Amino acid sequence: MIKSEKVTVQKKINWLGYSTRQIITRTIVIVFLLIAIILGALPGYLQGGDWQWSDLPKIVNVGQMRGLQTSGIDLDSWQTKQQQQVKIGGNKWSAQSIQQAKTKPIVLLLLPQTYYLDKPYVEWLDIDGLERWKRDSLSDLKVELESGNIVKARFFRAWNQQQTFAVVQWYAFPNSGHYSPSIWFLGDQFAQLRDRRLPWIAVCLRIPIKPLGEKEEAKSQAQSLVREIQANFKENVFNVS
Repeated sequence: MIKSEKVTVQKKINWLGYSTRQIITRTIVIVFLLIAIILGALPGYLQGGDWQWSDLPKIVNVGQMRGLQTSGIDLDSWQTKQQQQVKIGGNKWSAQSIQQAKTKPIVLLLLPQTYYLDKPYVEWLDIDGLERWKRDSLSDLKVELESGNIVKARFFRAWNQQQTFAVVQWYAFPNSGHYSPSIWFLGDQFAQLRDRRLPWIAVCLRIPIKPLGEKEEAKSQAQSLVREIQANFKENVFNVS
């Protein structure tokens, strides 16, 4: 009977789509979030009678962030062929076409945080809804920056009737980046303990590859672009103190 009950529990876990490792990871993240919230809010409540989260610190570089929506970014080794502001899922994105020599243009989409209460949430779903592409081969793309910090991006192959792409997506932070909103939530909670915020920029790269080719064809180029984009953000957007 005990063995049967264990099997039933395991089936329920599998039916939900989570492995034991994923459940443990998510539980750890939730516990850290709760600790951060308690540590951040309790001192303020004890001292002044108001919860610290009743109003959040502002983001200090809002001017630079808004500028991304209308102008995009300039990358030293890439030429901008076209840039415009587009609406995706109710948000204003910068849509930029960049190119090197005779290679096919790459589409760079940017959605910066422009209001201190803005949070990353469904940006990747919004893009999926716009593109209506089919996709597979989802994996992590880890990119080490010059500082030694890591950007962990979503990396997958996508295609429609006209073209196949290698797609890279992540939220850029001042010193790193990650594709998961939960990582931002955790980092932002710890930043609030120092009366600061963790600003973010959603980034999506659409890199053309051979028809139904492998995404690995674009891996080196993708990593190079992630480093260059992060360096640009650090120098020109996140550098306000």
